[in-house]
Amino acid sequence: MRRAVFSLIVTLTIGMLPAPLPATAQSGAKIPRIGILQVGTPASTGHLSASFKEGMRERGYVEGRHVFFEHRFGESKRERLSEAAAELVRIKVDIIVTSTDEGVAAVKQQTQTIPIVMANSTDPVGTGFVVSLARPGRNITGNSGMSPELSGKRLDLLKEIVPGLARIAMLWNPDIRGAVLDYKETESAARTLHLQLLSFEVTRAGDLDRAFAAMTTGRAEALVVPAVNPLAYSNRSEIARLAQTHRLPSIYGERSYADAGGLIAYGPNAADLWRRAAVYVDKILKGAKPGDLPIEQPTKFDLVINLKTAKALGLTIPPSLLGRADQVIQ
Repeated sequence: MRRAVFSLIVTLTIGMLPAPLPATAQSGAKIPRIGILQVGTPASTGHLSASFKEGMRERGYVEGRHVFFEHRFGESKRERLSEAAAELVRIKVDIIVTSTDEGVAAVKQQTQTIPIVMANSTDPVGTGFVVSLARPGRNITGNSGMSPELSGKRLDLLKEIVPGLARIAMLWNPDIRGAVLDYKETESAARTLHLQLLSFEVTRAGDLDRAFAAMTTGRAEALVVPAVNPLAYSNRSEIARLAQTHRLPSIYGERSYADAGGLIAYGPNAADLWRRAAVYVDKILKGAKPGDLPIEQPTKFDLVINLKTAKALGLTIPPSLLGRADQVIQ
């Protein structure tokens, strides 16, 4: 009887012990640390890092067993972003994953050796981050959101919704290199479509009320907000509210704006781009050099229409456009 009780105690004790470490940890091999640098706040960008981690799990990386993650946030402040990038370099992470031209530039300024994976960027060649899309050639690789090439399509969509559209406001940040490229593409597309493009530059959240008041004074009839604007992204609910208040049909470069009350969003899915970043991290951890990994461009773009906002603006969305939408918010 005592032997049976003793056996039972041993069995229960063993069952309570932690699971054995994976072979990599048992053999003393280093578990890689991946730095995740996000330009905005945890609340506004947490879903993106979650998508990246999901992509890592799909490739067999269990957090705490096969990989560690070091999160840093720029809090939508350039100085803080630079400090956060420096922190990741100082603690010697193995790879840094970041997004937007501001994020990539902040990390690039801190290191020329640690691999940098762009979850999303505008024009990585035009911004000088890489030598070419086929062979980046440096310590940077990842995804391009192709935002400049989408500028004409967004203006086309606004013309479908607003009959007789003549003047379009563009809300953008000239301090961001990718945004400058996007603005030039939008300006060119506007000329082709015989539209007048009104430029409204915003570099801080406190300028938003002033910018929208100026749009009304300038008799803008619609608004375009490109994806390459971390400041706008962090304030997307406020921008959507102001657009409704000033009766401006608006189109954005990322679907989160439509979720926040914007009228239309058209562009690559940001969460999917972050998930795809895991592909690059996996390849680099297995020995590939960033400079040899071609930059990927999205092949699918989401069209999201917010019918609640359309109703609030007194707009009727053409059935043909609704039929092309990937999601309609009722």
